[in-house]
Amino acid sequence: MTVRVALSLLVAGLVVGAANGASGAKASFTPLVTGLDAPTYVTSAPGDPTTLYVVEQPGTIKIVRNGAVARTFLDIRSRVKSGGEQGLLSVAFSPQYPSNHRFYVDYTDTNGNTRVVEFRSVNGVGRPGTARQLLFVAQPYPNHNGGQLEFDRYGYLYVGMGDGGSGGDPGNRAQNLKSRLGKLLRINPARKGSTWQIVGFGLRNPWRFMFDRANGNLWIGDVGQDRYEEIDRSVVSGTTPAGRGVNYGWRVLEGRTCYNPAAGCSTAGKTMPLVVYPHSSTGPGNCAVTGGYVYRGSAYPVLVGGYVYGDYCSGRIWVVSATATAPATGTLVRSDTASPHLNISSFGESEAGELYVVDLNGSVYRVTARPKA
Repeated sequence: MTVRVALSLLVAGLVVGAANGASGAKASFTPLVTGLDAPTYVTSAPGDPTTLYVVEQPGTIKIVRNGAVARTFLDIRSRVKSGGEQGLLSVAFSPQYPSNHRFYVDYTDTNGNTRVVEFRSVNGVGRPGTARQLLFVAQPYPNHNGGQLEFDRYGYLYVGMGDGGSGGDPGNRAQNLKSRLGKLLRINPARKGSTWQIVGFGLRNPWRFMFDRANGNLWIGDVGQDRYEEIDRSVVSGTTPAGRGVNYGWRVLEGRTCYNPAAGCSTAGKTMPLVVYPHSSTGPGNCAVTGGYVYRGSAYPVLVGGYVYGDYCSGRIWVVSATATAPATGTLVRSDTASPHLNISSFGESEAGELYVVDLNGSVYRVTARPKA
């Protein structure tokens, strides 16, 4: 766990936010912890900057300190169906976690359906017996479960829901406002009687999304069908939450291209993606976007103000300016030939805004600046 694996990343002419715009910048991927069981997410809890929490797909959350697993924070393996796109998919801690000890998980239950459940911790360990279910959504197929949980700056908990699976959204659920599938939903879990609201729709599989801690803007990595992957951005407007009422276009559109119908589709009322990139057939091909974070840390100054995202299959990583205008193109910062090959299941950030990359093969890496030779 102390071995440093340096991966040179070339940022050609990158200028993002407050970044200095230096080209030829380099960074390192430092293995933070290895030997994990299919990790799907990493995050920190408010008020605890020295601890990371790593979600494992089979149904556990591990506490990581000083580059090692300290103990198990939560074990709900008996409640989780794991494999493929199913399992324990994310965790989010209440903004008041230091005082109320409440946290939230998204998982597929033993029947393959989605549950969002609140738990409480006692003496720093999650207690399964404190479960309070907030959301149940029946899943018609085992794929496209979404799974991300994030709090916004107003205390609302958001969850991304995929379109229900199969291929091509056969039930046209993403455009159906009577269905919770293919939607971005939110609730205020601290408010008695609060119910889930549909914030955005027309999503295929919003596996990972985030709110920019600097301004509250919403970023979604929405996994595509056969041809294109997309990054969506929604900007805060006054007191209106980012993404409120936005139709992201699926299944009418895949990226910016007609999907159903295959030609002559209407784009009226639909928001085009900020970034679209194609699937590829050379090398490890692109196949599924893994949404990331707008970097607001200090370890890698050239990335400040850039949204970092990757592809699960190819292991490529890109960055695009958080202030870019559509249509934008990401700058490649990690190629498919870099070693080791990463199956990027998620990105994550610490309380201080530092960036982590989660490899489903069992490791979490921290992105840091590499001194010039």
